[in-house]
Amino acid sequence: MQLQLEYSVEKPLNREPPMRELVESFITTADTAYDRNHGPLPHIDATTFRLHIDGNVARSAQLSIESLRKDYQQHTVIAALQCAGNRRHTMRTKVKEVDGIDWNDGAVCNCTWRGPLLADVLVRLGLTIKTDVGHVHFNCSQTDVQDDSYYGSSIPLERCLDKTKKIILALDMNDEPLNVNHGFPIRVVMPGIAGARWTKWLDRILVKKCESNNFYMQRDYKILPPCVTSKAQALEYWPKIPAIQGLPINSVVAYPEPGTAHVAGENGELEVCGYALPQADDGPVVKVEVSSDKGATWDEAEIVYPAKEELATPEGQEMYKWGWVIWKYKMPKPQVSKITRDTKIWSRAKDLGGNMQDGTVPWNFRGVAYNAYGETENLKVMGVERMPNGIGGLKL
Repeated sequence: MQLQLEYSVEKPLNREPPMRELVESFITTADTAYDRNHGPLPHIDATTFRLHIDGNVARSAQLSIESLRKDYQQHTVIAALQCAGNRRHTMRTKVKEVDGIDWNDGAVCNCTWRGPLLADVLVRLGLTIKTDVGHVHFNCSQTDVQDDSYYGSSIPLERCLDKTKKIILALDMNDEPLNVNHGFPIRVVMPGIAGARWTKWLDRILVKKCESNNFYMQRDYKILPPCVTSKAQALEYWPKIPAIQGLPINSVVAYPEPGTAHVAGENGELEVCGYALPQADDGPVVKVEVSSDKGATWDEAEIVYPAKEELATPEGQEMYKWGWVIWKYKMPKPQVSKITRDTKIWSRAKDLGGNMQDGTVPWNFRGVAYNAYGETENLKVMGVERMPNGIGGLKL
């Protein structure tokens, strides 16, 4: 039976949601979550599907989805999935032109993921390689892709066997089976690791002594030095630069959006809202600050999800270690009155590991891992009494 495909290699599905919609809830719905693809979406029959596991294992396996659900303990983790190219548009427009899809700030989502731990599966099969020298490859051959014959990624074996890292062979997203957009029937979930490694429609796992040699591991999703300004120059540097694993701390201002007119509240306050992400395994985010005077002064925003009380406990810090936070700041009337079209509202975050978001980020050719201050600008704020009822957030 021929596999049913949706979209194409030439025109894959790549989309991000409106920012207000994205920050409406702590857990991102499957319909809201962004889509990133290098080829068409494959519609797979889960009843006949098998996950192949081989390489440096004592015995290879072909596991059904039913077996993965019934024969292994199921684990749940809250983790943000972020494209390495998230915020590429800002690097492109604020710093210098880059090579890549023009993502704004919405190539990220925060979801619950459920399935067996990869460590449990690998331990049951047995390993024939030393933990500290191995790598685990995650491949999908269900669909053609733009730059290789299949999609592949890998991370160190040592991380895969560490149960505290919560690497999951995810079958469910937000308490529902994965949909096709997000990898049905199975994708690997790697909390704290860039989304490029979270292979969807996962059909093969290999334990090897070396990294994956797939295009998307070796010639993409790397932070090239600033001296590399073309694809031709990149050829020399791809083998020298390590593949991105964890991403840096980040925050964005979701609204007010740039170039909009907004209504201040009854007391003259302006609500500013966004999300913030921790660096790699150093979460959760514990503080977000906002500035409207180009960093001369910073005011602490309120972390509204999760509750600040939860983030202060060891249990909460463990639960939300790899998730984002949603923050809000009610800018007081004296600050709002000073806003002009030249005003920039910035955000910065700090995580439990002590990482603080910086205002400057070195440029790189692929425009990945951009994490300068969150920013909105070109705003016009009007008082309630001067606006017709129900009007706000208008494009200028």
